[in-house]
Amino acid sequence: MAGEMLSPTPQESKRNRLKPHIMVFPYPAQGHLLPILDLTHQLCLHGNVTVSIIVTPKNLPHLSPLLSAHPSAVSAVTLPLPHSPSGVENVKDLGCTPYIMASLRQLREPIIKWLSSHQNPPVALISDFFLGWTNDLGVPRFAFFSSGAFFASLVHYVSDKRHLYDQTEPVCISDLPRSPVFKTEHLPLTPQSPLSRDVNIVRDMTMNFSSHGCIFNSCNCLEEEYMEYLKLKVGHNRVFGVGPVSSVGLGKGKSELNVDVKALFSWLDGCPDGSVLYICFGSQKVLTKGQCDALALGLEKSLTRFFWVAKTDPIPDGFEDRVAGRGMIVRGWAPQVAVLSHVAVGGFLSHCGWNSARPWLEAVASGTMILAWPMEADQFVDAKLLVEYTGVAVSVCEGGKTVPNPHELGRVIAETMGEQGRELRVRAKEMGKKALAATEVRGSSTIDLERLVKELGSL
Repeated sequence: MAGEMLSPTPQESKRNRLKPHIMVFPYPAQGHLLPILDLTHQLCLHGNVTVSIIVTPKNLPHLSPLLSAHPSAVSAVTLPLPHSPSGVENVKDLGCTPYIMASLRQLREPIIKWLSSHQNPPVALISDFFLGWTNDLGVPRFAFFSSGAFFASLVHYVSDKRHLYDQTEPVCISDLPRSPVFKTEHLPLTPQSPLSRDVNIVRDMTMNFSSHGCIFNSCNCLEEEYMEYLKLKVGHNRVFGVGPVSSVGLGKGKSELNVDVKALFSWLDGCPDGSVLYICFGSQKVLTKGQCDALALGLEKSLTRFFWVAKTDPIPDGFEDRVAGRGMIVRGWAPQVAVLSHVAVGGFLSHCGWNSARPWLEAVASGTMILAWPMEADQFVDAKLLVEYTGVAVSVCEGGKTVPNPHELGRVIAETMGEQGRELRVRAKEMGKKALAATEVRGSSTIDLERLVKELGSL
C-alpha cells in the first residue's frame, strides 16, 4: 500500500499520544466530500487532534488544501477502490451513487487491516452517512450528515414503515415536529429511488442512528426542533449541529475552477446590489433540452440579470447573444461561496439539494433568498424547510422531469427579484445573520463543535 499508510514511528507516537487520533472517511461526491473536509479543518482549529483520512487514489487531490493547512495534524490513508466501474472513483464522474457505494464496502477488510496494524489506532471514526456499514469497524463512529436533521428525521421515521409508500394520498408525519405532509414520491427512500433498490444501502442509511453520535452540517436557527427530535429518538444528546461548515471552510481547490474568476467578479462588480440571480443545480443534475429552453425563455422574459452555472446543459442557440450584458453563463465549477456572498447577488435558483455541498445552506448563510426547484426526495424535504418553515424561499417549479411554463417562470423571477420580493429578501438577510452568528463565539454551532471536540477527547 502507499507510503501514506505507514504507521507513526515510536517517537511520533509518543509526541502525539495526548492528541486524540481521529479517522475520517468521506463519501466521494462533491456535496459530501467538501463539507466533511471543512469539518475536519474546523476540528483541527478547535481541537488538539491528529486525523487520518481514508481516501482512494483519484480523490487524493481533493485533500490538498486540508493537507497544506494542517501538515502535521492530517495525513491521508490511500486505499485502492476495488470493483470501481470503468476506474471511476467519484460520483461526479459517474452520476450513479449505488455503484460507488457498493465498491466502497469492499474497503472494509483493508481498513480493518490498517486499524489492527496501527501503533496509535484511532479513538473515533467520522464517516459519511452513506457509509453506515462503518458502524461495525470496532471504533466509536460518528455519522456525518451533509444533509440536514429534517431529512434525517424523516429517514429515521420511514425506515421501518414501508407501507407508507402504498398510499396514494399525501402522508402526514404526525410524529415529527410541525407534522409535515408529503406526497409519497417526495419522501426519502421511495421504492422508485435507485438507493432503495439496494437493501444494503437502505440498511446503511438506518444504521446511522445506532452510531455513537450524529453530526449535521446545519444549525439551530434552521433545524433545532429536528435535532432535538433525533436526540429523543436515538436516546442520547450526542447530536451535533456544527454548520454551516463552509463559513470557516477551505473552499474548492483552484484546479477545480474553470471559470475566469477575474472576469466574473468584474462583471458582478458592475451590477447593482441584489440584482443578479445565481443559477446552479449542483454537480450531477443536467437539465433536459425542454427544461433548458423553458428556463432560458423565462430568464429572457424576466429581464433579470443572472449568472448561470450550466455545466453540460443544452443552452438554446443564440440565447447568450440575446442576453449579452445582463447574463453570464459558465460551464463547470465556479467559486460558489464567493459568488453568493457578493453584494450584487440577490437570489439563488437551486434544486435545494446537498449534492453540491448543500448550496442552499451557503445561500442562507450569505443571506440570499432562494428560488426553489426541487427535483428529488431530499430536495423536496429541504424545499419544505425553506419555503414553508423559514420563509426564505419561494417555489418556482417541482420535479426532475418537469418542464416549467416559461412565461410563469419569468413572471415569478421578475417579481421575486423585484419590489414584490422585498419581504422575502429581508427574511433571508435575517436568517443569514442568525446562521453566521451560530458559527461565532458562543454561537450554537460553535458550542456544538466544542462539545464534539470534548466528546472525541473523552474516548
